[in-house]
Amino acid sequence: MKKIFIIIPLFWGGFLFSQKKSQKKVVKKTTTLAKFNYNDEFKKISDEIMTNGMAYNNLGELTKGVGPRFSATSGYTKAVEWAEKKFKEIGIDMIWRQEAKAPVWIRGKESLQIKAGNEEWRNIRMLSFGNSEGTGGKDLTGEIVLVNSTTELNAMSIGQLKNKIVFVNVPMDPTIINTNDSYLLTAKSKLISASVIAKTGAKALIIRSLTTANDDIPHAKMIYYEPDDKIRIPALSIGVRSADELEKLVKKQKITAKINMSAESKGETTNPNIIAEIQGKKDSKVIILGAQLDSWDFGEGAIDDGTGVVQCIEVLRTLKALGYENNHTIRVVLFANSENGGQGREMYAAYVKKKDEKHIFALGTDAGGYSPRGFSLDMSPQRRRLIYPWKEYFLPYGVYDFDQTEAIQDISPLKKLDIPLAELVVDSQRYFDYHHSVEDTFDKVNKRELLLGAVAMTQMIFMIDKNW
Repeated sequence: MKKIFIIIPLFWGGFLFSQKKSQKKVVKKTTTLAKFNYNDEFKKISDEIMTNGMAYNNLGELTKGVGPRFSATSGYTKAVEWAEKKFKEIGIDMIWRQEAKAPVWIRGKESLQIKAGNEEWRNIRMLSFGNSEGTGGKDLTGEIVLVNSTTELNAMSIGQLKNKIVFVNVPMDPTIINTNDSYLLTAKSKLISASVIAKTGAKALIIRSLTTANDDIPHAKMIYYEPDDKIRIPALSIGVRSADELEKLVKKQKITAKINMSAESKGETTNPNIIAEIQGKKDSKVIILGAQLDSWDFGEGAIDDGTGVVQCIEVLRTLKALGYENNHTIRVVLFANSENGGQGREMYAAYVKKKDEKHIFALGTDAGGYSPRGFSLDMSPQRRRLIYPWKEYFLPYGVYDFDQTEAIQDISPLKKLDIPLAELVVDSQRYFDYHHSVEDTFDKVNKRELLLGAVAMTQMIFMIDKNW
């Protein structure tokens, strides 16, 4: 297919990042002004962040100082106060909270044990699914039935699974090189739907963790129950090594599991989105950057999504440090309740619709702070074609991939409002080694990679502000 190139007119004359320079004459029949030098401005952004960037230090404060920041906990409250303080430190005056609903879910104590025949019970490391029903703190026992595919599930009669504990051992497909695609393909399977499994008469659901790591660390996942579910069964995950070993055991003999989970839901409360902005000098049109502020309850949430939080703050810090006079309002939204409900993103989208605010672009970052590779452009083909010619400016920074077309994290509800979306694309090969696990810690983040991501984001925001 032929590529279509549209030449974007560049700005003439002086630039707000730079002091005015004398006009240079071109040796031609006529005298013209030098074209606006985006390469120079990109380098100014990069030099500022790579020399003076605070994102890595801020991430250390967030992960080690605040720690886990799960919805409806004191940890999230501390994270809110920390974020507000950071915005104030970089000179942001417009900061406010936007309350959103959040479920109150308490993990409590949890355990999984298995045994064959008259053998002793053996402990298996596990994690309850987020928002899962528990067992009321009582032991739930049952025979384990292995299911490896939807074909197997559909072939089983209700009697085969009634009162059993269904074990789903489906790995992420290693042949899919884009690990995000591999994760989503597995995560959307009805095999790991507690509602689907409950309809078979099963007592509980155990799944193999969705991870690319070859270890025994369980990874959490959010569970959804359908409103008409008569029974909500407990759901939990185990590490890949335990999963592979359990499959071998189940294929040889009858294996019984004993699950004890005190997890429980206690209604709803509110948690705030944190919003900060630099108002536009030309108009009130809005460009937003978004990341999730909450994390799971058991880990530091460094790659998911502490890196995104500090990169968004770094964009505003850099613009202020360079004395940039932005045309449009540049706003950061740190979303509440992303991990176990998504109420924060829905609240923000509802706010934009109600206020009828003109948003011209939304950029999300939720991929772990690894080396930036490009931007996924979730927008009309016409809009994408406006961005394609900018590739040449990004290439020196290792940013080349502008072909992906889905922005799937917290900015996604804005798509319904016809707002062009983009998501920072990074090298994702290590992300799912740590995603949603106790291994998601500060030491997994590389400072240089984190700062390079902030560089690319700032450069993109700069280009949108200057050209849209």
